[in-house]
Amino acid sequence: MAGAPDQRQTGPVAGEQLQQPQVSCQVFPERLAQGNPQQGFFSSFITHNQKCQQMLLKTVETNPYVKLLLDAMKRSGCAVNKERHFSCEDCNGNVSGGFDASTSQIVLCQNNIRNQAHMSRVVTHELIHAFDHCRAHVHWFTNVRHLACSEVRAANLSGDCSLVNEIFRLRFGLKQHHQTCVRDRAILSILAVRNISKEVAEKAVDEVFESCFNDHEPFGRIPHNEKYARYAHRDFQNRDRYYSNI
Repeated sequence: MAGAPDQRQTGPVAGEQLQQPQVSCQVFPERLAQGNPQQGFFSSFITHNQKCQQMLLKTVETNPYVKLLLDAMKRSGCAVNKERHFSCEDCNGNVSGGFDASTSQIVLCQNNIRNQAHMSRVVTHELIHAFDHCRAHVHWFTNVRHLACSEVRAANLSGDCSLVNEIFRLRFGLKQHHQTCVRDRAILSILAVRNISKEVAEKAVDEVFESCFNDHEPFGRIPHNEKYARYAHRDFQNRDRYYSNI
């Protein structure tokens, strides 16, 4: 369920055909030879892979959204191991990442992730899907409403719809703009991974929007930027301290 589209990027995370917005996807219909490099691009693969691994390490160690989600996953009994649960791979098309529910693994599209900030958004987005997969019986492939709910939560809580990102997309200033952005990006993410009509995707998002938009776990609030994500992480850490003293 990976991330949402970005009109600055080249594809659903980047592409130059018709300037389609970039989208991180949740589940890949197929993965390119399970992460093996494409023939003829071995040296490029090594470069992309090393850069991807370096950016991933920095994100895991420093990004407050990601640190909170990793703590929440561990507390829920689904501790994340960087080597086991993340995979830097070349991907088809312009997606930037995805959550593979069959392996409980986050795929990072090393040929499409452009920079450190982009890596952090993709990892955050996909970890929200992984958290949902851990805490609930999500039927990713058979229930589009389940997928829609997790995409709404990921767009809402990952920073995809932050003011800065929306300004870069030249979209801002509308009443209830955050809600509009979350809805639009959730629909785009569904369409990137499911062969369904836009009308079906819109209906699924609209049916679950209110409850899923208001589900802020594990953040406890909408973390509109890294400052608020740090506050959310602090509050999350304090939950155990409070209850341990009762």
